[in-house]
Amino acid sequence: MTDDDADATRKMQFLFALRSRGVTDSRVLSAMEKVDRGLFVRGLFAERAYEDMPLPIPCGQTISQPSVVGLMTQALEVSPRDKVLEVGTGSGYQAAILSHLARRVYTVDRHRRLVREARAAFDQLGIVNITAFTADGSFGLPDQAPFDRILVTAAAEDPPGPLLAQLKIGGIMVLPVGQSDAVQSLIRVRRHEGGFEYDELRPVRFVPLVEGLARDE
Repeated sequence: MTDDDADATRKMQFLFALRSRGVTDSRVLSAMEKVDRGLFVRGLFAERAYEDMPLPIPCGQTISQPSVVGLMTQALEVSPRDKVLEVGTGSGYQAAILSHLARRVYTVDRHRRLVREARAAFDQLGIVNITAFTADGSFGLPDQAPFDRILVTAAAEDPPGPLLAQLKIGGIMVLPVGQSDAVQSLIRVRRHEGGFEYDELRPVRFVPLVEGLARDE
């Protein structure tokens, strides 16, 4: 089997795994086919980049398993004209997928190293519609608000008030909520003229949403 054949087989298996776990939106699947997860996983775990499992990345963080990335992206219902805020850049993998679906992606992380490495990956991929910031994501990005869509990749006890305030009328936010590592739910929040509507989607496990900038770099 040639390298090209192996790559094609691996990609086919990857997409089949996504579909079998409920990722059925054609635009999301197309975006995930275009973004090589292997570029966002380094070191000992690089060879496991195409398995449907979370993997460690620097700064004590993780890259989510692809099926969860796909389900969260699908739940966000991103349209081509949307401006999206991602809280928790991590490896940059999720933002790279969003970049193929939205007009503009803003992503924030409290770890300078992660933002720096994610920017390098975006440059390598030639992605030009992502802006990455080192910032306390729990406060969102007031200067760029409001947002059509907000995706949070760390768990809070409740949806943070500043993020709810930065969501447009008609907008959608997807985030994990829960009071412990063991009990978290992925929820979707829709903002209407009269308030917010909440849907519980599925159980998940994410690192906690922590306030303040990290001091590890």
